[in-house]
Amino acid sequence: MTRETGALPDLPSLFEPVPLREGADALAHAAALAPSRGAGTLPWVRSASRVEAAAVLEPELPLRRARIAILAAASAALDALAAVGPPELPMQLRWPGTLTLDGAAAGAVRLLVPDGAAEDAPPPWLAVGVELRLSFPAGTVPGRHPHLTSLEEQGFEDLDAAALTAAWARHLMATLHDWEAGGFSVLAERVLARLQPEDWMDGACPALDLDTGDLLLDRGAGRGRHALGVPVLAGAEPPETSPGSASASGAGSFPGHPAGARA
Repeated sequence: MTRETGALPDLPSLFEPVPLREGADALAHAAALAPSRGAGTLPWVRSASRVEAAAVLEPELPLRRARIAILAAASAALDALAAVGPPELPMQLRWPGTLTLDGAAAGAVRLLVPDGAAEDAPPPWLAVGVELRLSFPAGTVPGRHPHLTSLEEQGFEDLDAAALTAAWARHLMATLHDWEAGGFSVLAERVLARLQPEDWMDGACPALDLDTGDLLLDRGAGRGRHALGVPVLAGAEPPETSPGSASASGAGSFPGHPAGARA
């Protein structure tokens, strides 16, 4: 069962929530508000069928390292889901930003940075966003799109977009603190533990570049590098290249979703 509420419960004082109407783009709002409101701005969408939220950060790291914040957003989302979901349900990250439940896409994380931000300098701000499908639209035929799922379909109960948004924000704050206190290796260990194996990995042993967050795959004869900043569609092999200058990165909004199936 899903329900909609109008406030974010137990939200740390660091965050300034900005409620949005159904259909709004929380990440775009975060980018628009970032220059004037700064870190902690938290646009979120009031909805009974999906979670969509974004948080503005002001990193002190150069962009090539600050981009790792998208992995912190993913880890925080999976932590929030694990706290309220069925205990035996596999909850994983499909590289680089798709959130999966039992192998099917249920959401995504995204990253947005200012146009023209230099890789070797701290950006004035960046925004990380999360999206989760609470339920499919009424009339959706069960099993019609086996590569997609929803929290309701996977047995989550009493679904509340506001409560999950606040939980994601709390876990994000804790994850960013752990990253700052213990270094990226702490976050990397969590991400690798939840990384979903894919056919294009060829059974290689995955690791993360501790400087950039890039995925490294050791294949015996060589090491493949899959850049964190390059968008990847679900089921496709990511190109082995360095991140370009695109403003947005990550898996986008529910990669491969059919019309009408977006949360």
